[in-house]
Amino acid sequence: MPGKLFVVGTPIGNLGDITYRAVETLKSVDFICAEDTRVTIKLLNHFEIKKRLVSYHEHSVKQVSEDIINHILSGESCAVVSDAGMPCISDPGEDLVRRCIENDIPIEVVPGPTAMASAVAISGLSVSRFSFEGFLSVTKKQRYSHLEEAAKDTHTLIFYEAPHKLVNTLNDMLEYFGDRKISICRELTKIHEEVIRTTISGAIEYYADKNPKGEFVLVVEGYSPEKVSEGLTIDDAVEKAQGLISEGMRAVDACKEAAKITGFKKSDIYSRLQ
Repeated sequence: MPGKLFVVGTPIGNLGDITYRAVETLKSVDFICAEDTRVTIKLLNHFEIKKRLVSYHEHSVKQVSEDIINHILSGESCAVVSDAGMPCISDPGEDLVRRCIENDIPIEVVPGPTAMASAVAISGLSVSRFSFEGFLSVTKKQRYSHLEEAAKDTHTLIFYEAPHKLVNTLNDMLEYFGDRKISICRELTKIHEEVIRTTISGAIEYYADKNPKGEFVLVVEGYSPEKVSEGLTIDDAVEKAQGLISEGMRAVDACKEAAKITGFKKSDIYSRLQ
């Protein structure tokens, strides 16, 4: 009889957020699959849990999955955790869940904190319906395609982002989304937790002379045809850009500035200049 896979949520920062059930589950399983064993061992040591750890990250999925599945099929129980929050969400754990389903291995979820839900709750934006977009690709073609597709989504958008890519992402969002409201949530539940509620252009200005630190969740206002055109048309935005160009500003910078002022997308303004 096969064992079982437990999908276990762990704290996103504050260790006090772990559930009793999560601790008991981690104590009861035969081994634990961790995204980064160096991170997970700190959690286990804090709660005096001694278990065999298996490194399971995006670069080891293919090599390690088969071995994990074989151990579970032989009757061992396994918990999969991520570095923080719920595993299997923008996380290699989703592949392990899929493989367990294919092998008729029972799966049980032990829910815990998620950065996504926590950020949504305190964003101040409309979140009755939202779309989780995860991390943007580092490949430009895929990244821009993702942004272009998300630009017309009327639901509030949620992205994860690393500090070294934050400023570029904000600039890309201004180009594809126009100037929308955004809630930037940093280091949630940790000592340096910070939430900045502003606009995309305001966020760009905020980080102009600051070095982003920590992990970020970006909650972005969804597309609103009525709002973006309220009192202004795309022709007004183009006219604004043309005026800035006549004053000596580069076309790309003029479109970016016009997007900030009007709320239309920089790319739409630029295309109409051609």
